[in-house]
Amino acid sequence: MEHEQVRQVRRFNRLVTQRVGALADSYLSRGRPLGEARLLFEIGVADGIDVRALRARLGLDSGYISRLLGTLEAQRLIRLGKQARDGRVRHVSLTAKGRSEYATYNELSDELARSILSPLEAEQRDRLVAAMAEIEQLIRMSAIQVCVEAPQSADARYCLGEYFQELSRRFDGGFNPTKSNSARDEEMTPPAGYFFVARLDGSPVGCGALKITGGRIGEIKRMWTAPYARGQGVARAVIRKLEATAQAASIKVVRLETNRTLKEAQALYLKEGYRKVSPFNNEPYAHYWFEKRL
Repeated sequence: MEHEQVRQVRRFNRLVTQRVGALADSYLSRGRPLGEARLLFEIGVADGIDVRALRARLGLDSGYISRLLGTLEAQRLIRLGKQARDGRVRHVSLTAKGRSEYATYNELSDELARSILSPLEAEQRDRLVAAMAEIEQLIRMSAIQVCVEAPQSADARYCLGEYFQELSRRFDGGFNPTKSNSARDEEMTPPAGYFFVARLDGSPVGCGALKITGGRIGEIKRMWTAPYARGQGVARAVIRKLEATAQAASIKVVRLETNRTLKEAQALYLKEGYRKVSPFNNEPYAHYWFEKRL
């Protein structure tokens, strides 16, 4: 990482925070700072949300978000209550006054965006918007978190459930995990293996597992990315984390297999340096086998 790259990121951050008014104590002249305004916006966009999900999405600690919510509640903009399914979980939604304020923020935010675009010529506006879209995608890619997780955890179970459902939809004749080569919980738990969950904005968006099969060989299993998060580097981040884990465990070769319908997965593996090899197992749902030397 070059020093000038770091300096450019810092210059960009300073420019953006100044230009959008993030430094003002009254964001968009509505009498409250950006933190409160952003919280109000996220609650409105979601049409009500669990507090813990809101905290994860914005990356805020529980004490700070509680203070922000307390301020918004005192202004009668939000309503705090308990989730219907689980009384231990707090849920927040907008009041009628809050919905009105949310609509006003939307209008003022549109005006701010127009004020940035309007001084530019048409071609310059197109360039700026295209550059913003690319910056947004790259920043989101840098925010992907891939962490080892117990395969029995709620997020792991969610990812595996979605993975099985997608394979059932896409495979000819469906998919039955009991007929596939094993990837049991104990095989994805150290030291026999590892299970990783990828998160974006605090939500699980992907997963992958590493089985240590012996002979310094590892097997990658359960690679999945949520459809809405594809194209953002989630699968690449997961597979690289799996490879790094394999190297740390002195594994020399990682292997995987895939179905012919999963063309995007095949493209990823080839791009990441995997090569097609002869079948090394009897996986009934596989059409292609790959390996990579670490």
